[in-house]
Amino acid sequence: MAVKRLFVEKKKGFDIEAGAMCRDLRENLGLSDIKGVRVINRYDIEGMSDADIELTCDTVFAEPQVDNVVFDEITISEGKYFAMEYLPGQYDQRADSAAQCVQIMTGADKPLVRTAKIIVLIGEVSDADKSMGEFFKKKTEKILNSNVK
Repeated sequence: MAVKRLFVEKKKGFDIEAGAMCRDLRENLGLSDIKGVRVINRYDIEGMSDADIELTCDTVFAEPQVDNVVFDEITISEGKYFAMEYLPGQYDQRADSAAQCVQIMTGADKPLVRTAKIIVLIGEVSDADKSMGEFFKKKTEKILNSNVK
């Protein structure tokens, strides 16, 4: 089975983490030109059939009332973005919990799940503002998957 990729983002009004992150960047890094932040959780899932993903998507990976889900690819039309993921060997509670829930729901073998957070910065972000990547790296102890783009 191939690796399947899911992107999950909170709908407007439920995006509390994104709002807090925006305030954090403005207040702690002085980035007043940032108008908004989007936080997208990425799941890479290996060892699950399409039917099992359909079965578990709306209960394990997302909540239909508050989340938007996109499969395979996501288009980020505005802003600059970077991704953060756990270091190899670090415990990823979100990935482990998702894998355990899928195993319980399907009765199949536990799938391999990896997660990352994609941070989209909306507003004027210059190359000098790339310091925010290091800010989040220190704050979360995750590695940056890519620099601000």
